[in-house]
Amino acid sequence: MPFELSSPAFGHGEKIPRRFTCEGEDVSPPLAWTDPPEGTASFALIVDDPDAPDPAAPKTTWSHWVLYDIPPEARALPEDAGGRERPLGARDGINDWRRRGYGGPCPPIGRHRYFFRLHALDTTLGELDRPTRAEVLRRIEGHVLGVAELMGTYQKGDP
Repeated sequence: MPFELSSPAFGHGEKIPRRFTCEGEDVSPPLAWTDPPEGTASFALIVDDPDAPDPAAPKTTWSHWVLYDIPPEARALPEDAGGRERPLGARDGINDWRRRGYGGPCPPIGRHRYFFRLHALDTTLGELDRPTRAEVLRRIEGHVLGVAELMGTYQKGDP
């Protein structure tokens, strides 16, 4: 089987339920993955929105969640892993709200895409001082064994 990322809350390309957004409880959705590459020493998860601020005229990629040093034996993250349920050993980076943990979809205009990318790494990153998405991406360069991706969409007012 290939290295794949999924969620029981929504399928690839589907709407992210309101519960996982700023209009709901703003908790991270449950995630699960299969068959990471051999030699995986840790995982790094980055969730971002390339459509910010407006999908018709995107200007930036907005980071919603940076989580790294997820243990290699992990095959899932429970709901609210971006809050109280973070897996043992995993470390939070800083999202674009300048805080640790998960910040759900909250698009100012239009329907945005949200990419959940799980990187299988041949190393761990260790304690970093408030790393951003850009810093984690720099540090994993040359250490990525594989990437599994799940994309969901959200527009304010979605049920």
